Amino acid sequence: MPDLPLFAWTAVAGVLGLIVGSFLNVVILRLPARLEAQWQQEAQNVLGLQADGQPLPPGVVREPSHCPHCKHPLAARDNIPLFGWLLLRGRCRYCQTPISIQYPLVELLSAVLCAVIVWRLGPTWAAVAGLFLTWALLALSGIDFRTQLLPDQITLPLLWAGLLLSLVHLFVVPQQAILGAVIGYLSLWSVYWLFKLLTGKEGMGFGDFKLLAALGAWMGPGSLLPVVLLSSLVGALIGGALIVLRKHGREMPMPFGPFIAMAGWIWFVAGDALWHAYMGLSGIG
Repeated sequence: MPDLPLFAWTAVAGVLGLIVGSFLNVVILRLPARLEAQWQQEAQNVLGLQADGQPLPPGVVREPSHCPHCKHPLAARDNIPLFGWLLLRGRCRYCQTPISIQYPLVELLSAVLCAVIVWRLGPTWAAVAGLFLTWALLALSGIDFRTQLLPDQITLPLLWAGLLLSLVHLFVVPQQAILGAVIGYLSLWSVYWLFKLLTGKEGMGFGDFKLLAALGAWMGPGSLLPVVLLSSLVGALIGGALIVLRKHGREMPMPFGPFIAMAGWIWFVAGDALWHAYMGLSGIG
């Protein structure tokens, strides 16, 4: 890689994060609708029912961006990450319908997280892998937050990527990656069935198992307990805040995937520092 100072690489990563964040918005909004329509078509074929003839929702790549309300195609200047939303003052140029705050938030968050990855890991192949991990976790968090769905189309490639990266010992060795994937999946799978046997209810979805398995493949089994504890803590804090501030009913389901993803990213970036801080505070070592 070119010999540039770290701050320059960090800035490049931030700009790249803005650009990719715009695409992540498309994935978050379009992929679940596309998948649900495909599942309906497959169910109709299996049951021998006549198809309803409705066209599939827009795909992730081919269809150009358009306003979800008036369907007017967006100009190139309207698609500039973050700045397009600011220039439009948060409203569609053509129908003046407010544009969801999700668009600039995802783009800005992607920029910040990508910059942190490169600042932490430097201009290395580990940072390149970390960028892809960041984008996958962002997309999964957005989708799960909106639809309570963690698509296999993202979780499974993320799992396989972690296993394949272990072959070159980028983060962990293959034994650790395999154990991390297996233990990560089985730990939440066991909690799911125990909770269901005791209460008759489903406490989480199978996508959560696969997401934790993917994180275990990337970071090994030693990361799983901290990730679960961090995700539970963050989930409890955010869930409690929603109940108090927005009167979010206790009986209403809350996606756990974003909290797993958040905790996994934090441990990926700062796990060593957090562990040493904990050891220092506890007086061990």
